Amino acid sequence: MEWRDYLARLAESDELLGLLEDQGDEAMRQEACRLFFLSLSAGYLTTFADPDLPDFVPAVNTILTSSSANPDFIYYQATIDGTGSYRIAGNRGDALFVLLDIAAGGLGVMDELGPSLGTIDFDTLTLGDNGAFELLLSPERPSNHQGDWRHLNPKARTLVLRQASYDWGQGRDGRFTIERTDVPHAPRRPDAAEIARRLERLAGHPKRYAGLWLRHMAGQRAKNLVNSFEHDDWAGRGGVSDQHYFQGLFQLQPGHVLILETALPEKVRYWNVQLADPLWNAIDWLNRQGSLNGGQARIDQDGRFRAVIALEDPGVPNWLDPGGWSNGSIMLRWTNASSGPQPSLRLVPEAELRANLPPETPIITAEQRQRALRNRRRGVQLRRRW
Repeated sequence: MEWRDYLARLAESDELLGLLEDQGDEAMRQEACRLFFLSLSAGYLTTFADPDLPDFVPAVNTILTSSSANPDFIYYQATIDGTGSYRIAGNRGDALFVLLDIAAGGLGVMDELGPSLGTIDFDTLTLGDNGAFELLLSPERPSNHQGDWRHLNPKARTLVLRQASYDWGQGRDGRFTIERTDVPHAPRRPDAAEIARRLERLAGHPKRYAGLWLRHMAGQRAKNLVNSFEHDDWAGRGGVSDQHYFQGLFQLQPGHVLILETALPEKVRYWNVQLADPLWNAIDWLNRQGSLNGGQARIDQDGRFRAVIALEDPGVPNWLDPGGWSNGSIMLRWTNASSGPQPSLRLVPEAELRANLPPETPIITAEQRQRALRNRRRGVQLRRRW
C-alpha cells in the first residue's frame, strides 16, 4: 500500500459525521474530527502489539479521554494468545483495588470485540509484605508450579488492567510486568506485508473506534434519556463485573442548573459519577471537577449524595463542571455494592438552587475552589498515566 491508500482508508471515517445530532454544526464536526485523530493516536499503541512479546500499554489517560474514561482508574491493556502461558509480576501498590479482566477481544487495532472471560481481583492473590505478587496464567496448571495460578481461556486475546483510586496521587501506584513463558524470547523485524497489514488496520481504526462512541450517544438520544437514567451492566463491552452502571444524558437550559440526587448503598466498594461531552469524551478531569468519587464527594446529613451540574461554579462542594457543554452524558457506577440505587436529575432555576438543597450545604468561595482545583490537578499528575 502507498501513503495515499492509507489516507483513503482514513477518510472513510467521514461517514460517521452522519451520527452527529446536528450535522450542520461546524463546531461539532470539528469535535468529531478531533475524536478521529484521538482514535488514531490511541490506536498506534496497539498496532504492533505481539502476543509473544506482550506489554501493558495505556488504554486511556488525560489526553486519550474517549469512551467516557473513568478518571479514578488507571487503565492498561496487553495483547495475548489464550493458548499460551504468561507470567504477570510486580507490585500491587496502594490502589483501592486492582482488577485484571481477561477478554476474548478488545478495542486494540488488531482486535475484534469479544466478551469478558473472567476477572481477577489482585486482593485474591498471595501478596508480599510490600505488595509484591507473581501470577501465572495458562490453560493448564503446570505440575511443578507452586505459586498463584489462574486458568487462561484459550479464547483470550486481551488483558485489561484497572487500578482504582479515591485519593489521587496519594500512596503508591502499582507496577506490572508481563511476559510469555511457553515460547522463546525471540523478537523479530516485521516484513513489508506485515507492516502494511497493520497500518491498514490503524487507518481504519478511527471509523471503528470513534464509531462505537458516536453510535452509543446516538442510541442514548434515540431512547430520549434526557435528564434521566437507564441501568446497564456493560457486560461483554468493557464493563467491570458486579457493577451497576446508571447512564443517561444531561441537558441544561439557560438560567437553570441540574441537581443530581441519590441514596447510597449500605455497602459499596467503590462508586463515582462523571460527565462526558456529546461525543462521549470524558470531561477534562485534570483541569475541571467533572467527576466525583466516594472519597471526594460530600454526603449530606440525611445520608444522600447531591451534586449540582452547572456551567458556572454554583459555590457548592459537589459541583460537576460540564466543561462548557450544556448537554452531554452522565454515568454513575456502584461497584461490589449491596444494592444499586437509581439516581435522579432535577432541573431548577439558578436563583432557587439553595432552596432545593439541604440548609447545611456549605458555601464554597472562589478562593476555596481555586485551592481544590489546584489540589485535584496535582493529584492527577502524580499518578502513573503513561
